[in-house]
Amino acid sequence: MDGGATLDEAAGTAVAGRYYDGVTSRAHRVVLRVRDGHACLEGEAERCTPLNDIRVSERSTHAPRKLTFADEAVFEPDERGAMEALLHATGHRDSTVVWMQQSWRAVLASFAMLVIVLVVGYLFVVPAGAKLVARMLPASVERQLGEGVLKMLDRRVFSPTRLAASRQEELAQAFAQLAPPEDGAPPYRLVFRRSRIGPNAFALPSGDIVLTDELVNLLEDDKAVLATLAHELGHLHERHMTRRLIQGSAVAAVITVVVGDAGSLVAGLPTMALDMRYSRDAEQEADDYAAAMLHRNGIPLAHLERLFATLEGLEKEHGAMPPYLASHPPSAERLARLRERLR
Repeated sequence: MDGGATLDEAAGTAVAGRYYDGVTSRAHRVVLRVRDGHACLEGEAERCTPLNDIRVSERSTHAPRKLTFADEAVFEPDERGAMEALLHATGHRDSTVVWMQQSWRAVLASFAMLVIVLVVGYLFVVPAGAKLVARMLPASVERQLGEGVLKMLDRRVFSPTRLAASRQEELAQAFAQLAPPEDGAPPYRLVFRRSRIGPNAFALPSGDIVLTDELVNLLEDDKAVLATLAHELGHLHERHMTRRLIQGSAVAAVITVVVGDAGSLVAGLPTMALDMRYSRDAEQEADDYAAAMLHRNGIPLAHLERLFATLEGLEKEHGAMPPYLASHPPSAERLARLRERLR
């Protein structure tokens, strides 16, 4: 409680109220006055305390302020107006934080700034941080993360493949013989599964590229299958899944702090991995990686075009996009971009 140049004015102001000494629950009837830089109580209890040793409670819409002394004794005024007049006379000023809490304009401005910070953080800071963390993350951690997610998916979504072992070997060997478009291609393992939710293919941080029977049967073109695998290898090369899992976990962690449900973060990992929406830039990077890989190995880009065209037809047929399509940009956009490149 600050004492200002208006103490003479404050000396003429008396505020009636109740005083609690902090020892008993009894309310003592007193009158508060300010004299010579001190707050003095008169009546059933008497004391004088320097103004600077008194804490003033925050302003409230309906309740009067309270004064708290160093020994935790409290003075409660009977009238809010009288108390405010005395505080004003002593030169007391609320802190900036208290003022902002009482101003709807300040609250609105603070909320707007918070939204801007969250949006900028989500769009730029979190992706940049996830990319940095993904690069620094040991391969063993990525492997454990991917293996754990695959085990959960096997329990909930996948069942053993029905493709013949010879068919699996044929596709695996064909892809293994392709040269990567650049040095430093990531190690991978091709995993075949039968899916309860239709055509799908994705790469896990462990290096596992999951390819479902349904997608192989849908494409009916081995080179289009190879184009799909090249696309997923591009995601591995750029560590897109690791980056997105880090981003998703960061956002989920913030929500967990607010909501307090840490279990949902772990339980949601399989769904997060299966229905992960890459950014448009990430998908274009993977598409470009696949196109470069096909070109280096003398495979016409028409097979990548066939992949997009098939997926586009599936979109039109089903209306609502299947999981594989929901996690990728519209095939029509990718097809148009590829055709522009083929010109």
